[in-house]
Amino acid sequence: MSEDRAKPRTLGFETKAVHAGARPDPTTGARNVPIYQTTAYVFDDVDHAASLFNLQTFGYIYTRITNPTVSALEERVASLENGRGAVAASTGHAAQLLAFHTLMEPGDEFLASRYLYGGSVTQFTHTFRKFGWKCHFVDPRQPENFRKALTPRCKAIFVENLANPGGVVVDLEPIAAIAKAAKIPLIVDNTLATPFLCRPIEWGADIVIHSMTKFLCGHGTSMGGMIVESGKFDWKGSGKFPSMTEPEPAYHGLIFDETFGDFGYTMKTRAVGLRDLGPSLSPFNAFMILTGIESLHGVNVVENVELFSHLANLGDSRSLIIHPASTTHRQLTQEQQIKAGAGPDVVRLSIGLETADDLIADLDQALNLRVAKAAAKKKLRQAAE
Repeated sequence: MSEDRAKPRTLGFETKAVHAGARPDPTTGARNVPIYQTTAYVFDDVDHAASLFNLQTFGYIYTRITNPTVSALEERVASLENGRGAVAASTGHAAQLLAFHTLMEPGDEFLASRYLYGGSVTQFTHTFRKFGWKCHFVDPRQPENFRKALTPRCKAIFVENLANPGGVVVDLEPIAAIAKAAKIPLIVDNTLATPFLCRPIEWGADIVIHSMTKFLCGHGTSMGGMIVESGKFDWKGSGKFPSMTEPEPAYHGLIFDETFGDFGYTMKTRAVGLRDLGPSLSPFNAFMILTGIESLHGVNVVENVELFSHLANLGDSRSLIIHPASTTHRQLTQEQQIKAGAGPDVVRLSIGLETADDLIADLDQALNLRVAKAAAKKKLRQAAE
């Protein structure tokens, strides 16, 4: 065998989108990932049960923490992102909560790009305060702003690499360098770019977040979130994360970084965060998202549907339109909306799989109708005067 043939072949993105995490069912031979719609799993014996609860053996205990269908999805997204491990959650917001819960203690702080989805701004500004966590918002267009904003209690930097809805593209490498120098992880929301267009871990990210509700699902049917760990962050060397490097009382003093190494963060997020906060992804939604990921690289062609539906989502196979300032970013002040790239003059489009000419024609008629209405109103005002 030649040296080239002896090397393990790296699978292409399209192959991983279809096959990663999926194996024929050992009992039935089912080729597609089954929906394991069950709450619990039978133990072999008392010792087997004890080893599972002590995290000494990998397996399934209770669907709130682990489920075979959900595990297949976790493995698939981790593979697409070139990550070490992953934890699924019920929504993107739940994934953000779990991601920070593993890192933060009361009184801790973190930095975030000001160009974020409006719901994330609200979550970080108000809800996270109830946990004793404080967020400082930074203009990401100048990476040096993150270095200037660092405080002694900062535990992470969070950005959307393609901002929703402003479309601001964040330069990850210099921000990753700043995070590394500060010995804190860079967390990147990769929802809009998807791993097909960008894999943040390759540019220095330590943790990747997804709202799988959007492009990974791709059909507007199911909600879900995902946390992917790079496995490259040095938790012990940082000295800032006792939750990872000190004994965990809930597991008889187990140290997650020491026990699980480069997927210790994933294990801590699952075994403590997911266990206690409980925002689990349902097996059915995991199955639907697995199916959606198979067409993430645009292979499937669907029939044209109703154009530009007005709703608060994106990443659907149907084209969508929304005015963020009056909907998704409504809770923010106008100043916050403008800073987030969601000012009153911004309209967000999510392009689906319809014929491009049809979408352009739809937008043309809508814009022409708006101009006609404005002209009619002007004439009425002039007549009234």
